[in-house]
Amino acid sequence: MIDWLGQTQSQVLPDTVLLEPPTAGSAARPEISVTPLEALLPPIGLVTPSATGLPIDLWRGSAPQDIARLLRDVPVHNSPAMQSLLFTVILSESRPLPGGDDAILLARLDRLIDLGAIDPAQALAEQAGPSETRARFDRWFDSTLLTGDEDRACAALTAAPYLAPDYSARIFCAARRGDWPTAALMLESAHALELLDPPALALLDRFLNPDIFEGAAPLPAPDNPDPLTFRLFETIGERQPTAPLPRAFAAADLRDIAGWKAQLEAAERLTRVGALNPNQLLGLFTERKPAASGGIWDRVRALQTFETALRGNRTDPGASTALDDALQSAWEAAQASRIEVAFADLFADDLGRARLQGEAAELAWRIRLLARSYELAAHNPPSRSAEDLFLAALAQGRPAEVQPPSDLAASIATGFAADAEMPVSIARLLDNGQLGEAILQTIELFAHGADGNLGDLSAALVALRAMGLEDTARRAALQLLLLVRH
Repeated sequence: MIDWLGQTQSQVLPDTVLLEPPTAGSAARPEISVTPLEALLPPIGLVTPSATGLPIDLWRGSAPQDIARLLRDVPVHNSPAMQSLLFTVILSESRPLPGGDDAILLARLDRLIDLGAIDPAQALAEQAGPSETRARFDRWFDSTLLTGDEDRACAALTAAPYLAPDYSARIFCAARRGDWPTAALMLESAHALELLDPPALALLDRFLNPDIFEGAAPLPAPDNPDPLTFRLFETIGERQPTAPLPRAFAAADLRDIAGWKAQLEAAERLTRVGALNPNQLLGLFTERKPAASGGIWDRVRALQTFETALRGNRTDPGASTALDDALQSAWEAAQASRIEVAFADLFADDLGRARLQGEAAELAWRIRLLARSYELAAHNPPSRSAEDLFLAALAQGRPAEVQPPSDLAASIATGFAADAEMPVSIARLLDNGQLGEAILQTIELFAHGADGNLGDLSAALVALRAMGLEDTARRAALQLLLLVRH
């Protein structure tokens, strides 16, 4: 007997839209649909459907260009919960649509790069087959340049030179593999045939012939460099700051060759949009003592002082005053860099065990409501105020049972009411089995609601809960009430 034939595998799927009726509607023979095998393309993604709860045919029934537009454009910057949901949708294994011409895959890669999630973008491109098309290769090549893993992309380019976006990439890769004569020959050809613009030629000249230009004045800084230009400037010793550049370039500052200050600022920038694990941020912040004051150094000092006070509070009840002050300073630092949710995820458990009084206890409770373990905190609100009672009820998924303290809270409660109606446009998508498009449109709807259209806010929360995304709905609503965003 073959053991695995008798085994079943369970999957955690969104309740409402994915479960089928338990019985047949009639005794008639069911209709049989036939799909050609060549039409079922292999799924692409970094996280299995069993982990995300999303089906492998996430994009079924939707137009590829509509999905691509939503993936690139849905606004998530002011909502960590929506950021997390978007990452889940992008990274979940899903089957490409036949005839989609890579539109959805390229949009997934573009959004990951836009958010600064360069490592996942590189991994997703590699899984899909980065050398299959020039468009895939372009995104893979850019990602490897920012992570410092360009040798793999250069090897692929050497095997298939037609993938190169221009002569600059071929010259760079020839030099990277030590083939300086070929690189020099291609550069001479680029000069003679004017295949590149003058700034690119001047940069490549210095890259290949550093001795000739020793002591020369620095080149003018490019206004909008691509990743290859950025790496070439870095190679010739004229590294460009990443702060004025798109967020994707911040990933380059996480490498060891960047200074600690650059690493810290890049980590904050990426954590702000959910593109960096909070533990990696904490590791950088506690790596060494700050050597200066002001700006990022004050935030590092505040976090380190808070960590020290938190450890002391575990063993010495008399250290509560020090922890009270340290918590306030650390929280203000987290607010200044807009990484409050990451801070909450890092320290919620410790704050739940800490000995705190008064305003510090209230602050710690609210911080815990921003963490993944928010429901544990909900059972012990520090006061009986209308706001605290509403927050506690919301964290438990029953805000409609208490009096809302504001118009915003009332709109949130409406979204959790038992008789709340699903938005017609989202309901139509779900009826058609277009779950992926429904999720993306709901993210867009939530953004409108967060900007002040309270009717859209209620509708988005109803839709999230109907799709089985209860946790996302609660966290998004709690963040909307607790985070200060302008």
